[in-house]
Amino acid sequence: MEFIIHNLNELPEVAKDIFANLRYKLITFEGEMGAGKTTFIKEFVKTLGTSDEVSSPTFSIVNEYDTNNGKVYHFDFYRLNHEDEALDFGIEEYLYSNHYCLMEWPNKIANFIPEEHHVITIKNIDGARHLNFK
Repeated sequence: MEFIIHNLNELPEVAKDIFANLRYKLITFEGEMGAGKTTFIKEFVKTLGTSDEVSSPTFSIVNEYDTNNGKVYHFDFYRLNHEDEALDFGIEEYLYSNHYCLMEWPNKIANFIPEEHHVITIKNIDGARHLNFK
């Protein structure tokens, strides 16, 4: 599925469409710095039903949110220097927890991500965000 987002007011509907088409609870997010990965994740977590304040886990690496649809783990692996660092904080326990795992910069832990996951790619093209969901 591909979505072209011209303004942020369109994000809630895109998030609902993606939620309705999920087969897995693991979702990787790909895109350059500033592409809108965290912005979309904030909206997606709202769609799952949370009253928590959603923010980037850049320094904590993982944030946890309670939603009406279960726990959500939001990861930002940007600061990892080596994928073994993910083992130090128990990445495998998170990935196999049967909770939602939303992962920014997944290339940093590529060898640990299970085969069954979705990929969301976000690109800024001509002032619009192009979001591809697989």
